[in-house]
Parts: sequence; structure tokens; C-alpha cells
Amino acid sequence: MFETLVIETDTRGVATLTLNRAEKHNALSAQMIADLTEAAQVLGQDENVRVVILTGAGRSFCAGGDLRWMQDQMAADAATRFVEAKKLAMMLKALNEMPKPLIGRIQGQAFGGGVGMASVCDVAIGVDSAKFGLTETRLGLIPATIGPYVLARLGEAMARRVFMSARIFDADEAVTLGLLAKSVAADALDSAVEAEVAPYLSCAPGAVAEAKRFTRWLGMPITEEVIDQTIQGLVERWESAESQEGIAAFFDKRKPSWS
Repeated sequence: MFETLVIETDTRGVATLTLNRAEKHNALSAQMIADLTEAAQVLGQDENVRVVILTGAGRSFCAGGDLRWMQDQMAADAATRFVEAKKLAMMLKALNEMPKPLIGRIQGQAFGGGVGMASVCDVAIGVDSAKFGLTETRLGLIPATIGPYVLARLGEAMARRVFMSARIFDADEAVTLGLLAKSVAADALDSAVEAEVAPYLSCAPGAVAEAKRFTRWLGMPITEEVIDQTIQGLVERWESAESQEGIAAFFDKRKPSWS
């Protein structure tokens, strides 16, 4: 059904949504963004699905934006960039607002958009060997469209520790920051995720959906206006001399001028 995803649902109604571009470290391509948006809608509307587990195939959970997708944005005009960035923003919104518990099974590294993906999960459990980072500023970009979800998860004080520096941090620090609920050894990951899943199976599905909606209403508002402001900020960054230099340096395998 999906080119970049695998969905498997067990007899209990627990659906496992797997990012399935292991050879690309599950980087977010245009196709994966479209697939994830549709999958969130399909799973959200399926009355047989009680809980969704989000994970990745291979060594990485999600390495952020796909390089080809990034190159395409750099070559596009501002209007096209806005449209494509909006697709990414709407994918994150769809996952964040999916009326089912979303449990992150973070089996490997997560950078950039991968941190955003972990942030839209209601709870995320990660392996203790995983590495994380909001690495956009190394390229002259900013963590814009993922920003509202990262801030909602970490809070401003914790986010300031990693949001601007592009510093790589480990799973223990991810727990301290609030990105992960806990980190566990690889052989304990599935049991730790199951411990988060099981309680929902004794809850009323409609009440769970309404409680999730209520937490979003009570918490930090992520409105259409906020989303559009983040998209505009990203588009403006793409047009900057810094991003042109940073991305060119990345593909040329050299240090940017400011490093």
C-alpha cells in the first residue's frame, strides 16, 4: 500500500508503522512524507486500531531530511519551497493529532526531522546506544517545521540546550531533556514498548482519543498560523547565503566557511 512504509496490525489492534528506507537511514523523502500523512489518516480512522507504534527499519530511526529532497528545495523557487515545506509540516501535524496513542520505538539514531518525529509521539522509548541531534544549523538552516513539536515536548529551557548548537547527544541526555521517556538496552526495547502499549488496551478508545485531543488543547497551541510562520522561516533560511554555503559544503564534503 505504501512505498516507503510497512504497517502490520496484530489481533489486539496494535499497529506497527515502520519507516522502511533502511538503506537511506529512513530519511524523509517527498514520497515518505506523503506516505506518512496518508498512513496517519488511515490509522486514525481505523476503528480496529487501538494503538500505533512508530519505528524504523535498520540501524537508524530517522536521519532527517532526504538529501535529494533538500537539493530539490535549494533549486526551487520560494513558492515551491513553501508548498513542499507545508507538506512536511502537515505530515507532522497529522501524526501529532492522530486520535490513537502513538508510541515511539526509537531503535536507532534520530537527527533533525527524526527528532521531530520522536517529538510527535505520545511517549518515546529509545535504545541506550542511540544518538540524537538537531543538526540543521550546521547547514545554515533552522529546525523550523519541527520546532513547535520539539518545544512542546522539551519545553523552552531544555530545548535551548540543543536547539541551536547542532550538538549530538546520547540517549541518557535525551531522557533528561524529555525527548525520551526512558532508554533501554536493545534486547529490552520491545518489552519496554509493550509496557507502554498494554494499558491502553483496557481503556475506552473514544475516551483515549478525546483525552489526547484535550491535552493538545490545554498544552502549547500549534495553530495553522504557527505552522505557517515556521514554514516561512524555513523558506527564508533556504534563500540565505548561509544555507547555500552550508549545503554546498555538505555535498562537496568540505567544511563550510564558518567552521
